[in-house]
This record gives sequence, structure tokens and C-alpha cells, in this order.
Amino acid sequence: MAKGNQRVILKLSGEALGEGGRLFSHKAFMATAEMLVRVKKTGVQLAVVIGGGNVWRGRRGEAKNMGAVAADQMGMLATLQNSLYMRDCLASLGAEATVMSAVDILRFADAYNVTRAQRLLNQGHILLLACGTGNPFFSTDSAVVLRALELGCDAIYMAKNIDGVYTADPLTDPNAELIREITYQECAARDLRAMDAGAIIQLRDNAFPMVRVFALEPADNVLKVLAGDTMGTVMHP
Repeated sequence: MAKGNQRVILKLSGEALGEGGRLFSHKAFMATAEMLVRVKKTGVQLAVVIGGGNVWRGRRGEAKNMGAVAADQMGMLATLQNSLYMRDCLASLGAEATVMSAVDILRFADAYNVTRAQRLLNQGHILLLACGTGNPFFSTDSAVVLRALELGCDAIYMAKNIDGVYTADPLTDPNAELIREITYQECAARDLRAMDAGAIIQLRDNAFPMVRVFALEPADNVLKVLAGDTMGTVMHP
């Protein structure tokens, strides 16, 4: 199992929490909350970033006619909705969880502050980090990396709709091959899009210890990875 006091940040897909990828599935939220409680019981300090794709899909479709700033701000609020829902589910399971927002919205969530965030993690809270970086033009991938660096996390775990990093998009290229291990530099040089390019550069330039990319289904994959399963892809300096 994971080492006691190891601090990790987990990125979850918002689309996985919706009915057919849209809006909210209570069953999916509760199953994910139960998984997070099990992860916490392994002894790790756990921070979580949830995407907002089930609520708002960004500058796509009709939203292409919107200004980029307004569209991205709506995306940030979508991540806050998911975090509030997840906190409620965790509370129903008796888990201590706190939502911290990069955008000040104090009636709903605590303002993100590194010192307080670290204190909450040390106290055993599951920390739900909402509203990305608080700025437009940055994805939740960039938010995950920024928070991992700020909080001194030992690893980032990316639970995605594909089971790792591939040589090409496996959804469109039948010849795409799974890469088991890759450096941040090589990932950037080959433009593999495992994460946003800016996030990869931040990982590379700060020599972040490890990112694990793996399939989000079934939900216990996170526990398997923490226990040492080699599924997916390891990214490293």
C-alpha cells in the first residue's frame, strides 16, 4: 500500500460523474466518494481536482461564439459545482472534506491558501480544489500541476478515459501503442498531449517526481495503482 503521510493529488474526469457524460449521476458521485474514502484509509494525504466537463464543455459547439474569458469562467464554476456535490457525498460517508476555490466565493467554499491547504491535509481532510488556477486560458491539467507543486505532493494520479499515454490518439489511430514510461522532456518533444503542453513544461522544469496516467474505470484502479499495480503510464523527470 501507499506509504503513510505520502501526499498525492488525484485528477478525476467530470464527465465520468454525469449521466452519459452530462450533468450529475448521484450513483457515480457516491461510488467515487466511496473510492476516495478507501484511498484516504491507505494513509495518504489526498487532494482532488475534478474537471467540469459534465456541466460545461468549454469553448465547443455554440460556446465557440463566446468570449474566451467568459467561457473559461463558466468552466471554473462547473468544477466548483462538482466539488460541492462531492463534498456532500463525502460528508454523508462521515469523511472530513473541504472545498477550496481559486476564485473567492466565500459563501460556498474556502479561499485557496497554500498554508491552510497544507494544514488541512495534515489534519486528514480530503481537499477538493475547485475553479482551476482561477484564471482563463489555463486548463485543470495546469491547475493540478500548480497545486501539486505548491503543496509539495509526491505524485499526481491522472484517472482518464484512456488507459495511459499512447504514441497517437488510440480513439482514432488503431496503430497507437501504449507507452509504459516516458520523461516529461520526451513527452513535450513528441507532442503526445498526455496533458496540456504548459502543464508538461511545468512538470519538466520543476522535476516533479512522478505522474501516473491510467484508466478511470473501474473505480478501484486508483487503489490498485497506490498498492503498486503497474497499469498505465509513468511520467517522470
